This record gives sequence, structure tokens and C-alpha cells, in this order.
Amino acid sequence: MVDRLVNSEANSRRIAMVENCFGSSGQPLAEQGRVLVGEGVLTKMCRKKPKSRQFFLFNDILVYGNIVINKKKYNKQHVIPLEEVKLESLKDEGYNRNGWLIRTASKSFAVYAATATEKEEWMAHIEKCIEDLLRKSGKQPPSEHAAVWVPDNEASICMHCKKTQFTVLNRRHHCRKCGSVVCGPCSSKKFLLRGQSDKPLRVCLQCFDELSKERVRPPNQPQTLTNSPSKPVPDTAGSGGDSSADDDDSEDDDERVNTEEKHDEGFTSYNGVKNGFGKKVTTV
Repeated sequence: MVDRLVNSEANSRRIAMVENCFGSSGQPLAEQGRVLVGEGVLTKMCRKKPKSRQFFLFNDILVYGNIVINKKKYNKQHVIPLEEVKLESLKDEGYNRNGWLIRTASKSFAVYAATATEKEEWMAHIEKCIEDLLRKSGKQPPSEHAAVWVPDNEASICMHCKKTQFTVLNRRHHCRKCGSVVCGPCSSKKFLLRGQSDKPLRVCLQCFDELSKERVRPPNQPQTLTNSPSKPVPDTAGSGGDSSADDDDSEDDDERVNTEEKHDEGFTSYNGVKNGFGKKVTTV
């Protein structure tokens, strides 16, 4: 009984520390039954370039934010309910190694760990939390997820018309359905994607045509529209505007430290599991 009380108090202190690190920019995280499972730095693939982000895994949510002062202050807090999450491992390609996709109905993106062991631990802990949540709630995992956006630097011309070259005047836009990088004329239509927003979002002409057909197709006919690009790539899923929609991926982040630093601590677990560097950590 005493050990349980001590563990509960330790967990409460850790959650309070996470809240304090986000300051007034973050939402309260302390809830009955919520436990901080672990934390660590991962490289999140953003629209412009990869960026280091601090991630906190709880037993029911995944929280991440921009690193302002390492281990002391974070901002632009994002909270993802784990019941909505589906993980998908990525194959190593060139410099992109030890990665996986975090998919939800409203936002999907790729993250990368420093080592294969760290990736394995992150994925195992997240999957276990999701499994426990779904078992307790009796819910089914989500069947549809937002597309992962093609990064800007992988498309020098429109992926739809194959003609328009992107310049300062011809800006890149992203289709919210397939994630492709397209020009303005090829993404002039909008469609209501209820999993992502309550307002119509920019989609490419091809997806608009297919979505329009899906809307009028009889219920007994199968859907054929795919929901993701052929190659898993970074995202900046967000509101219905152009490529600069997501604050998390903006280029004016007020990061006052170099966040492209090496990950020197791996995944820090708070349930007695060793992290990627073999260091035993506090058990809750």
C-alpha cells in the first residue's frame, strides 16, 4: 500500500513537471488514472525539414512539443489520444533510419529514433498502451487516417499536372486527401473531409473527382479511393489553408537551442523497463 502511494505521488510529480515545462501555452495533463509511461526526443519529419521534438507517452495520450530550452521548456503542445493512433513501421532509406508513422484521422506524420533499439521500445510501449485502451473501452481501432504529406523538397513540379514548376510565385500546396504536392490550379477544389476538419479542405482535382464519385456511389458498392501516397513521407496536416497551415511546422519557431542535437538518452521509461542505453530508470 505504501509503495503504491509512493508510486502514485511520483507519477503526479512527473506529470506536474511536464505541465510546468509547457507553461501557460499547454493544456492541463493531470487526470485520474493517467500515468506517464516514458519520454524522449524524436526527430519529427516536418514540411520544410526534420526537427527534434520532445515526446511524452502517457497511458492514454501522446504529447509532443517544440524544444525551447532542453529539458526545461517546451511550447506548441500537441495532444494525441492513443485510441485514435495507428503505428506503421518504415523501412530504412538512406539517412532516414529507425522511423515509423504515427497515423490518426486528423493528422499523420513520420518520426525517427536515434537507434533501432529506441525505435523498438517506443513502438512497443505505444502499441501496448493502445491495446490496453481498446480492450478496456471495447472500441474498435479507427479505419481511416489522414494522408502523410509529401515534403516540399521532394516535388519541384506539380505532382498532378506534371507541368507547373514551383517558384516564389507558383507556391506549393498539399492535397489533404492524398498528401501530394500540387499547384494552385490543380488544387482549386475543396471537399469536406470530416475526419480532419468541419470545413471543406483543399484537395487535388483527381481526389475531388474520386471523392465526388464516392459520395454518390450506392452503399453496397465498395470504395476504391486510397488514403495515402505510395511512399511514406513527412506531413504537416492541419487547417484548410495552404502549405503553411500547421504551426508545428512553421519556420519561425522560437527555439532558443539547437534542436538538431544527438539523442543521448534514448527512450526514458517509467515502468522499470531498461532504455536503449541499458540504464535502469525509476519504476512507477
